Amino acid sequence: MDTIVLAVGAGGMFSGIAAVADHFGIRVVGAEPDGSRALNAALAAGAVLDVDVDSIAADSLGAPRVSAAALAWAEATDVRSVVVDDEAIVRARRQLWERHRLVVEHGSATGLAALATRAYQPRDSERIGVVLCGANTDPSDLVD
Repeated sequence: MDTIVLAVGAGGMFSGIAAVADHFGIRVVGAEPDGSRALNAALAAGAVLDVDVDSIAADSLGAPRVSAAALAWAEATDVRSVVVDDEAIVRARRQLWERHRLVVEHGSATGLAALATRAYQPRDSERIGVVLCGANTDPSDLVD
């Protein structure tokens, strides 16, 4: 794997993955909803700061600030930060269900949305991994 794309909230899971990825020379792309972009804002400011939270993925990614450790890992390992809108997140979650029968939370679908919208554009030969989980979801909204 060359790059791992994962959703970022307060940064706990992100920090652990960034540490391991760095050890193996794997690039990390942090994906966030436009309405909950704590890491993106912190990287732009060079410091942890509070952000407004208003996203469909707020149940899992709705942190008003990213941890200092997450910002440190992002800066030390040259993490790429991208944002996507809620519509793209909903589409990515629906795609995972319809094409692969995977039930994931909206927050988790944010990583796939980053690829689907080309917020992150991998090179042709780049091998990508996307972290998915379904802990914070209600699958009933996937049934028509």
